[in-house]
Amino acid sequence: MKKLTVLLFLLLSFLVPVATLLYLSFSVQWYYPSIIDHPFTTEHWTWYLSGGSELLRSTVLSVLLSITVSALSVICGFFASRAIAYYTRSRWWVVSAYFPYVIAPVVLAVMLNYYFLQLQLSGTVGGVIIAQFLITFPYAIIFFYGFWNTEMRNLEGLVSTMGGSFFTIVKHALFPSARGLLTICFFQCYLISWFEYGLTQFIGVGKVQTLTVMVYRYVSEANPYLAALAGVLLVIPPVLLLITNRKYLLQNVWAPQS
Repeated sequence: MKKLTVLLFLLLSFLVPVATLLYLSFSVQWYYPSIIDHPFTTEHWTWYLSGGSELLRSTVLSVLLSITVSALSVICGFFASRAIAYYTRSRWWVVSAYFPYVIAPVVLAVMLNYYFLQLQLSGTVGGVIIAQFLITFPYAIIFFYGFWNTEMRNLEGLVSTMGGSFFTIVKHALFPSARGLLTICFFQCYLISWFEYGLTQFIGVGKVQTLTVMVYRYVSEANPYLAALAGVLLVIPPVLLLITNRKYLLQNVWAPQS
């Protein structure tokens, strides 16, 4: 009974906010206390799917930006963590990877803003990609650091003694062993980038309008209907990744090999 109550509470805590956002995205002229008795319309979704809306452009930009940031972070973090684990003895290299998470993203953005201005990266998509990379790259290092244990060293040594090059080691030993971790890290870096707001808003100076920036913009404009629509779009990727995690990773990647 206690377990069922906890599950019901968790289910409601997820469904109620999403249902509220979906409800408001189909609403107009919503005024308290008429919570239910007000007109409903599909004009917001029609405007979004019309092809020329700014919210659709923000969605495409957010997807491409998050994929780029997460792919770069996973690849660079994978090999950087290997270098730290194999070729350094000081733990300060790993400890320093926690630095971006010790301070608030907005404070980090203020600290980095001078350099972005000097490099003329402020207000550009490239600048936002680099700024988000500075958060997700350390995360990937921390994520993969524990992967480089004695077993992986022995596996690399075995392939190397059989004449395998570094490329062969990576292709036939490291990537197959780390396939599940690479996928999970990619998903998590994608979500970090997807929901990131402080660095994106500050470094992008409002010119790089991702979905999170658009949500805050609509809220500041007192437009709850488009803010709700942007919020629904913001929730879709985590739900899809959750489904993918269950359907693909658990059943295929981590399934027992026959």
